[in-house]
Amino acid sequence: MNIVICHTQIPFVRGGAEVLVDGLLAALREAGHGVELVTIPFKWYPREQLEAQALVWRSLDVSRLNGRAVDMVICTKYPSWAVRHPHKVIWLVHQHRQAYDWYGTPLTDFGISEEDRRARRVILETDALGLGEADRIYTISQNVANRLNRFTGLTGHSLYPPTHHDRYHHTNYGDYIFTISRLDSAKRVHFLLEALRKTRSEVRAVIAGSGPEEAALKARAVALGLQDRVEFTGRISDDEAVRLYAGALAVYYAPVDEDYGYVTVEAMRSCKPVLTLPDTGGVLEFVREAQNGFICPDPAGLAQRMDELYQDSGRELAARLGQAGLSTSRSVPGWAEVVRVLTGTALPV
Repeated sequence: MNIVICHTQIPFVRGGAEVLVDGLLAALREAGHGVELVTIPFKWYPREQLEAQALVWRSLDVSRLNGRAVDMVICTKYPSWAVRHPHKVIWLVHQHRQAYDWYGTPLTDFGISEEDRRARRVILETDALGLGEADRIYTISQNVANRLNRFTGLTGHSLYPPTHHDRYHHTNYGDYIFTISRLDSAKRVHFLLEALRKTRSEVRAVIAGSGPEEAALKARAVALGLQDRVEFTGRISDDEAVRLYAGALAVYYAPVDEDYGYVTVEAMRSCKPVLTLPDTGGVLEFVREAQNGFICPDPAGLAQRMDELYQDSGRELAARLGQAGLSTSRSVPGWAEVVRVLTGTALPV
């Protein structure tokens, strides 16, 4: 088939959505499909840009391109699903969360001005139109499917995205807790610092990534007297991430109501216990309390679990949880199965 992937791109930012699109492109080509990626840079400010960009996508009719029929389109993020095509499939990474579950919380950038209310209405109307036209809707997790249904009444089928490579492995259970993410408030890396301050052992933390909270997190580590026990690596390569996963004692990952979270699966593929919080959304589709990780109620509880793992000199607890996590990670389909589902040649997994 001739397939077009429609994706919204934020220039100079590479996250899980871009990893997903790269993997999907490669997998569709491997399966013998003709596939092209269409992206439009996403700008959410000033507010009128949200409507303008929805109109740009809506102006695109991609049923035929360069004289060739396009058999289907696969759309990922707002407002790419406004594109016009008779056979539209959605693999929903997430909706524009500032207008949905984050609305009315400190995580949104929408206020109560008339301009903001209008922009939010545009988003809701664009989603109702574009998502409502889809032949099929898949979501990257059950959490995203639940959110979609709660706010739009539409049904999505969970289809987990595979990791973007298979190099994850285990070497040893070292003396550090590893975390990797964009450093913003929604990722709650500050909880790891607060927990580390409460530990009784000499367990360390290695924090990879960059973002708007990086300077504040570094300052907080110093204020807590943790400068000798916390390493901030900045952005790292895939090879370095694999190495740090492989030698970690455990992995901390606790974003607010996460959509999916590659980090959870990557940690489990590396045989590492995952430390998280009770409200992390998609992360909890994988983490089982005291089976393949720990769901900690607060920084004090997190500190206790880190001490337990560190003080077990034989690392038997970490190994038991890590092996269970490896088994859990096998519930994520491979790319060949994802392609069969999205192209309609297999039932949803």
